[in-house]
Formats: sequence, C-alpha cells, structure tokens
Amino acid sequence: MEILFIGDVVGSPGRTMIQEYLSKLKRKYRPHLTIINGENAAGGRGITEQIYKQFLEAGANAVTLGNHAWDNKNIFEFIDEAKYLVRPANFPEKTPGKGLVFVKINSIEVAIINLQGRTFMSPLDCPFNKAEELIELAKKRTNIIFIDFHAETTSEKQAMGWFLDGKVTAVVGTHTHVQTADHRILPNGTAYLTDVGMTGPYDAILGMEKEAVLQKFRTALPVRFEVPKNGRTQLSACLISVDHETGKALNIRPILINDDHPFLND
Repeated sequence: MEILFIGDVVGSPGRTMIQEYLSKLKRKYRPHLTIINGENAAGGRGITEQIYKQFLEAGANAVTLGNHAWDNKNIFEFIDEAKYLVRPANFPEKTPGKGLVFVKINSIEVAIINLQGRTFMSPLDCPFNKAEELIELAKKRTNIIFIDFHAETTSEKQAMGWFLDGKVTAVVGTHTHVQTADHRILPNGTAYLTDVGMTGPYDAILGMEKEAVLQKFRTALPVRFEVPKNGRTQLSACLISVDHETGKALNIRPILINDDHPFLND
C-alpha cells in the first residue's frame, strides 16, 4: 500500500497547487490513500466546508487539521458531519469533531489520527497518552495507523516518533511549514519525518508575506500576516510504502515541487 500525505495547504496558492498537481502525483505514484493537512487552507487560517469538499473532490481521502482548526468559525457548522475531517484528538472532551477516522481502501482499513503538541503551543491533553488510547482502539480494526503530529518543536516530534515506533505505521509532523531532511524508517518499522513542509507560497515566510514578517521581527510590534495572492508556489508531501498485512512501513520518500525542484513525470 502507498500513502500520499500533503503538508499544510496555505490559502488560495496552496489550493491551486492541489488542483494542479494532485492528479499528476496520483498518476505518477499511484497512492492507495491520500491525506491532506488543510488547517491553513482558508486564507491561511482554518478551513471551510467548501474547501474541505474541494479537497475530497480533488482526490483526498481524508483531511487533517491543527492549532488553526477553529480560526474559521464556519467549521462549527459542519465538522461533526464531515466524515473524513480529523482535528487534533487531544483537545478536551466534548470538543466538536473527531481525532480518529477510518478510511476503507478496497478491503483494507486505515486509521488516521491527528494530534497536537504542547511545547510552545496550547496546553492541551497529553498527546502521548491520547496516542496510546486511540492506537488501542484502532488496533481492533487495523494494523495500518497514520499519525499527523501537529507540533512546534523538533524534539517533541522526535519523542513521539520514538514513543510510537513499532506501534503505528507512520508519524509525520506538520505545523512548522519547512520540510525536514530526516525521513527514515525507525528500527521497529515506523516511518518518520519531523515535518512534511507546506503547500502554498514559495517566495514567502512560512506562507505569509515577507514584508509583514520582517516588520514583526524588526519592530516587535503587532502586525497582521496575510497570504500573498501572487507569486511562485510550492507543494510539499511524502510518500509512504506500507506492508498492508503487518502495518509496518517499508519506505518513506519526501516530495517537493517548486521552481527549484520541478515536477518530473518520469
């Protein structure tokens, strides 16, 4: 089984990259399952029902979220009915939505879990404890478990990778928007990548207009960050090969598409 995971889609430039390249990626790599992180898809903050449905129509099987999940208030109107939308599972009890979903590909089920880190982020429930709880539930139905760990620090992400090595198929990080070069299969069969990177503006700072971010750093004064509407774009993803019987990962390959790394349909 092949799993394609596309990182943090940022605003309309990111959505355009999905529309342009997802079908090409599917033709080239033939993934059985496609997951998109869409927490920044609506203007860089949150997601709408229309965008969620557009991702599914474009070929995604599930959409994960993160700390910006609630920034677009429209989400409260549809999240409970969105069967394949996954918000961080370690939000408090009775938070709308769900942190674990199952997707059936032919006769094989895949569990998708979304978790959020706590270092330099909101003080949510322990993601490590929540991971153990949900993995126990998922194992009753499948050995293939994919985790999108939405966290700030490399250390917390690495800790989660080692903690879950051999217990899940993959731990892939999101949130920091810069693709890391540490993709590997951990000793007990879990694919790991600290951050898959972002999909959206290329000539920007983490997907936001450079000038505003520079002003923030130079003055320490409040600045409104906006997603640039024009300019070059990029797509960041990874492809994971899985033994569908054991649930162990066989290989993980990062994917980066931009003007310096053009897409080659070979």
